[in-house]
Amino acid sequence: MTTTKGLNLLKVISEYIAKAKGHDRILEKLKLTSGGDGLCTAELKVSEEHLNGGGGLHGGYIASLVDSVSTYALMTNEKGNSSPGVSVEMHISYLKGARAGDDIVIDAKTVKAGKNLAFLQVEIKKKDTNEVLATGSHTKYVGSK
Repeated sequence: MTTTKGLNLLKVISEYIAKAKGHDRILEKLKLTSGGDGLCTAELKVSEEHLNGGGGLHGGYIASLVDSVSTYALMTNEKGNSSPGVSVEMHISYLKGARAGDDIVIDAKTVKAGKNLAFLQVEIKKKDTNEVLATGSHTKYVGSK
């Protein structure tokens, strides 16, 4: 479900990514497709710059997708404070590879957002076959700094 808050936030995030100068510029080809109520979905066509030396989707890039897209989901959480928080822990299971030209879908959801911690989950799949490439869990500190 895409909410007004979700749409507005995704627009702001998309504009930020397009202008990013730091690490976030690696997400320039990421397309945010929906979000709201603690959810975010994005799509990406795997390109040469996303690959490791063996020609597969780089594990570090997958970790960045888990980190970023789960954070966007958290920021759309209607019950939350829209804070991106600070990462406490991430766990990623790499299940299958992807190659240049593959279209992937990144689905992230906020499992629970409490006073101090938020718990997020991500699933990355091939768009055409629905094969799961990776799963991730992400814990973020969202309390006062």
